[in-house]
Amino acid sequence: MSYRPTLRQLEYIAALDELRHFGKAAKRCHVSQPTLSVQIGLVEKSLGVTLFERTSTSVVTTPAGQDVARSARMALATVDDLVEGALKDTQSLGGLVRMATAPTFGPYFLPGFLPGIHRKFPALKIYIREDRPAWIEAAVAEGTVDCGLGPAPERSGLRFRRIGDEKIFLGVPAEHRLASQTTVKTRALRGETLLALGSGHRLLENVRHLAAAADARVIDDYEGTSLDSIRQMVSIGMGCSLFPELYARAEFRKDDDVRLIEIEDWAARREVGFYWRENSGRQRHYEILAREADAVAREKGIA
Repeated sequence: MSYRPTLRQLEYIAALDELRHFGKAAKRCHVSQPTLSVQIGLVEKSLGVTLFERTSTSVVTTPAGQDVARSARMALATVDDLVEGALKDTQSLGGLVRMATAPTFGPYFLPGFLPGIHRKFPALKIYIREDRPAWIEAAVAEGTVDCGLGPAPERSGLRFRRIGDEKIFLGVPAEHRLASQTTVKTRALRGETLLALGSGHRLLENVRHLAAAADARVIDDYEGTSLDSIRQMVSIGMGCSLFPELYARAEFRKDDDVRLIEIEDWAARREVGFYWRENSGRQRHYEILAREADAVAREKGIA
């Protein structure tokens, strides 16, 4: 390889891509604006590509620049992991973990998981963000967050550590023709309307698979909708939907206007666990978190 950008140059590229302003990027990187401009120009010249288009009023990242900036963030995150892993011992698991979790899983698992982690690793700080699995997978891959917790990822470049499997139940309105049954077969759902979360949620894919198997109709125009909202829509007869096990246990009551049913001939389960970048220098830390989570999964009956 004839040319390799320095880590500082990668920092400049990532900062400029995010801030789209030379002055602000230079301030973040603690260098002068001319220094940052010269270094980015050197990278562009050496690579033979234009990373940023400059105008008198703005900075625009080119498609090539977006690819380089994304790779720069991943490289910097990997180096940060290596440095942090070397400086912090296992007793504090690196001192800080930025964890993202799916809103359909994390709120129902973390209350049983975090207290034990805090008792065992009192110096460890865990920052938690809830978001759609698709966003979390991209953020983990790019180094925006350290690890994800929830449904098994589909993105390449991530290592998944299973902690359990959740059942997925069909929820129907209390006055629905199937409400008195405890189990049904997929053919019973032919022609039914199925409600689903918006894009980026794995449960949307589960609903689509069920719809295809049962010859049902999917309505998924509720971008950003929560399971609580879906449950409310089911309760007023707008359709049926799928609900994962831990959510169902926590949120459903016998006197609710929604009845939960198991589907006999459809593999209604989802694999859940931790995942992180395959090249992360902190794999040992995440493995320890996953082992601690195993006990909680067993207590909750999903291991």
